[in-house]
Amino acid sequence: MKKLLLSLFTILSLPMFAQNSFANYEKYEAENLALKNKTIHFLFLGDSITEFWKLKDPDFFSKNNYVNRGISGQTTSQMVLRFQQDVINLKPKNLIILAGTNDIAENTGPISNENILDNIKSMVEIAKCNHIKVTLCSVLPAYDFNWKKGLNPAPKILALNSLLKKYAQEHNLNYVDYHSEMKDDRNGLDPIYTEDEVHPNAKGYQKMEEILRPFLK
Repeated sequence: MKKLLLSLFTILSLPMFAQNSFANYEKYEAENLALKNKTIHFLFLGDSITEFWKLKDPDFFSKNNYVNRGISGQTTSQMVLRFQQDVINLKPKNLIILAGTNDIAENTGPISNENILDNIKSMVEIAKCNHIKVTLCSVLPAYDFNWKKGLNPAPKILALNSLLKKYAQEHNLNYVDYHSEMKDDRNGLDPIYTEDEVHPNAKGYQKMEEILRPFLK
């Protein structure tokens, strides 16, 4: 009987463990607790492009009291799962969403632009119900992904950005167009802004801050 109960416990625990690993709930658990009851004016949600921003330009976040909740490699499906913990529970006044690169890279499997948009819509609608003002950002340009070559992401990024912009306009959301100002003639990320064709370098983040600054008021 003890062996049976232990086996059942193990089986029942597996989905919870898998889900926890999938969403990476634990990454910001301690930091979120430290922010309890503190006023947050701007929270940044995203993937590695957001997470590395704080590493490349820590002063941008520390001096302005911005909160960074980027997790490398994440797709919008994973962000939806951790949205309550990493966004809603912190009660930010404003939310900046930069997401979609890893969906297009198929990090968690193939997904249509429409389904990516649906995930972002879910987060926007939950945020609005909690009186959080949302700013949507375009996906940064990318001609290819160094960890998954040959997907030809540039046209899909353009199409997704078109959907994001349309949705933002229809729902009175700010839309930050990084893509138009940071692309090269192949609709990839301009080499002056990157070393690996996907992630911004210091100059790339400076450019993003310049583009975003009018929306941080």
